[in-house]
Amino acid sequence: MTSVLAAAALVLTAGCSSVGGDAPGSGRSVSVSGAAPGGSSSRQAAEPTPPAKGSVRVVRTVAQDLKTPWGLAPLPEGGLLVSSRDDGTITRIDENTGQKTELGRVPGVSAAGEGGLLGIALSPDYASDHLVYAYLTTDSDNRIVRMLYDAKKPAGEQLGAPDTVFRGIPKGMIHNGGRIAFGPDGMLYAGTGESGNGALAQDRGSLGGKILRITPDGEPAPGNPFGNSPVYSYGHRNVQGLAWDDKQRLFAAEFGQNTWDELNAIKPGGNYGWPDAEGKSSDPRYQNPIAQWHTDEASPSGIAYARGSIWMAGLRGRQLWRIPLKGTEASAPPQSFLTDTYGRLRTVVSVGGNKLWLTTSNTDGRGKPQRSDDRILEVEVK
Repeated sequence: MTSVLAAAALVLTAGCSSVGGDAPGSGRSVSVSGAAPGGSSSRQAAEPTPPAKGSVRVVRTVAQDLKTPWGLAPLPEGGLLVSSRDDGTITRIDENTGQKTELGRVPGVSAAGEGGLLGIALSPDYASDHLVYAYLTTDSDNRIVRMLYDAKKPAGEQLGAPDTVFRGIPKGMIHNGGRIAFGPDGMLYAGTGESGNGALAQDRGSLGGKILRITPDGEPAPGNPFGNSPVYSYGHRNVQGLAWDDKQRLFAAEFGQNTWDELNAIKPGGNYGWPDAEGKSSDPRYQNPIAQWHTDEASPSGIAYARGSIWMAGLRGRQLWRIPLKGTEASAPPQSFLTDTYGRLRTVVSVGGNKLWLTTSNTDGRGKPQRSDDRILEVEVK
């Protein structure tokens, strides 16, 4: 088990869009970048390009009356798991009936500010080991644990004791990151925040403001860009979304401060500029985003890949964004859907073909939600 200790300064930055994704915006503008980190234009020219315009149809409400839903994980046997940030619980949802079964409460969760029980992911060997991974805030840090899920036990007692896989990620009232996902390589990726202390993002010795890549047991993954370090990329402010395309290329969404939220194509070892750059920069040391939004339009959270596009949930923006791709570039301007229809949108997960599951985030105490309920939606996209 890797144990990396990092000090975190709890500095609350003014005008921070990640405090509920509700910082002051700087006008309405969306732009895309021609820069393609990690990809060549000739190779991308041979790749198919999705239509410039897409469509979204909400098929149904899968479940409703949820409290602070954050992480979402579809189960291979059917159903899905959802974590509650504030309650520290994981609940199984029957996707056909909407019935909820609480697996149990994760011990050690300290829910304050933006912290609590955040992302969840299933083990790559879930079919045989039935392990559920979770990213959570404790009294001292953010960490990743794994727990045995035993559906044969009574409701409320189906989660085993947590085994700490990775610890020492800086915590704060803001910028705790929290998204975790297993990549196509079987390694666990985690998006972290700099806990309000921007200097941590540029410090490769800190775990804050990074994308981490570790083995399922919590060791630095083989082939990481900085030797025996879990750091995969750095210079991030608060990574909230992780997704891979059908060529196994990684994309990440993160909160900006006052001006630009970002969607980035992630290059191993890449420096994404924070706090020296927000949005596109002319400094060659930094990787530019492939698309950026003013903070009142997005405050991006989860992302998913489907039908040749990245689909990005917006908190303050209260809309679902489609970013069509050609390689690691946006092939057309982003397009928004569901604006102000369901309120703040937190997590989006691809479940095959043209189907997404989408969660709202209206009960997290952030922003000015137009609705007072949280639900999971089944969405068809093109």
